[in-house]
Amino acid sequence: MEVAVYNGKEGVSASTQNNALKRKNLPTGHAEEIAISHSTFKAQRLKWNHAEGEVRALVKPKRQKKGDPSIVDGEGAYRGPWARYEDQDQAYEDEAAIAGEELASDEEYIEEAIVPPTMPALPAASTDYANSLETSETTEFHGEEQFDYQGRTYMHVPQDLDIDLRQEAGTQKNYVPKKQIHVWKSHTKAITSLRFFPSSGHLLLSSSADSKLKLWDAYHSRSLLRTFSGHTKSVTDSSFSPSGTTFLSASYDRQMKLWDTEYGKCISRFTTGKIPHVIRFNPSEQNSHEFLAGMSDKKIVQFDTRSGEMTQEYDHHLGPVNTITFVDQDRRFITTSDDKSLRAWEYNIPVPIKFIAEPYMYSLVRASPHPSGKYVAFQSGDNQIVVYASTDRFRQNRKKSFRGHNNAGYAIDVSISPDGQFVMSGDSGGYVCFWDWKTCKMWHKMIAADGPVVCAQWHPQESSKVATAGLDGAIKYWD
Repeated sequence: MEVAVYNGKEGVSASTQNNALKRKNLPTGHAEEIAISHSTFKAQRLKWNHAEGEVRALVKPKRQKKGDPSIVDGEGAYRGPWARYEDQDQAYEDEAAIAGEELASDEEYIEEAIVPPTMPALPAASTDYANSLETSETTEFHGEEQFDYQGRTYMHVPQDLDIDLRQEAGTQKNYVPKKQIHVWKSHTKAITSLRFFPSSGHLLLSSSADSKLKLWDAYHSRSLLRTFSGHTKSVTDSSFSPSGTTFLSASYDRQMKLWDTEYGKCISRFTTGKIPHVIRFNPSEQNSHEFLAGMSDKKIVQFDTRSGEMTQEYDHHLGPVNTITFVDQDRRFITTSDDKSLRAWEYNIPVPIKFIAEPYMYSLVRASPHPSGKYVAFQSGDNQIVVYASTDRFRQNRKKSFRGHNNAGYAIDVSISPDGQFVMSGDSGGYVCFWDWKTCKMWHKMIAADGPVVCAQWHPQESSKVATAGLDGAIKYWD
């Protein structure tokens, strides 16, 4: 084995000392080729590395001790992996003291006199805080006059019409509408819900992604009556109380608000810190002061509007809640969720009495109870409307399924006519579709908008009037 032995250092090899006076053939000394064994070379290399290691150990700074984990502060406190090197603090202080930037540990800071700058006082407007939640709700009346000659507001059910709006809903025979008779335009963004006034239907409430709710007259001049402003983000849902004197709104700003229908005042505010997706008043008389809200955190919460307190929490779903439907004379309710399941509950008991989740099921995004009280129709995400019994067994009625429309990707309303004869649904292609309840055959399909029709509601009294709305912000009235 031939290696070049370096002769720049003293005492590396005795056999090469005689060559020290020879002419250098390297910048730092003289090297010549000699033959040594592998074991000799290895021993020489280890010896040199050991000498280098001793030098490095002398130079290497020592770290402070890790300390005692039981001591939190003071002398001997636990430092663990954050232990500094010894003399590190002193080196920093010395450098800073020399640079004049910081003080050494034994020096004291003497505060110099600071002359305050002369600045003019800020105007009052610049220090005015934004309105708090309590005072941020506003309302605007748009009608010609708030009271008629008898001192009545728009809450009074009109009696100068061809139809008696005070009769029980569903007594009229229904027909499929054929033509558009009116368009309401005021919202600037997509409509998210439409609600007719309970029983009489002489008023129409709309909510929109522009964060406002508007109340419209369904008769006479069909004008805009009142705007309710108070939410800061898109309104997700709305619900009239059984009497219609108040209504609830839910929004992406995580607030649920109770409004006075007549004068537009915000009566109460409710929140759980999560986004409410669906909100429903309890329709029964004895519990009409309570409401349910389906939240984005998979819970259904129950509030009392009188106290403002949460009175119950139903927490079994595995995804955001989409629909809440009261059944069985309002003693039970059915909920559906993004977890592709259906659950039935006894009111006030937070344990489901029925749980349905099949592998072929899709998310059920909207619901409408049948006037007979025996069935509930659900808008399924696979372009069909499915029907479940709302009695004890809550089983799916496989014979009833309404197809022929497109709804995938949208939460599109489904609505059943007051006499139970027709099923109506919007469509992602801009259509409104009607089916016969008994035969499940599509009865009629008409174009209603350029974009998806997401809201569709039957008038509770009229024989063939429906309201539809879509993403364009226009509400259309059909007859």
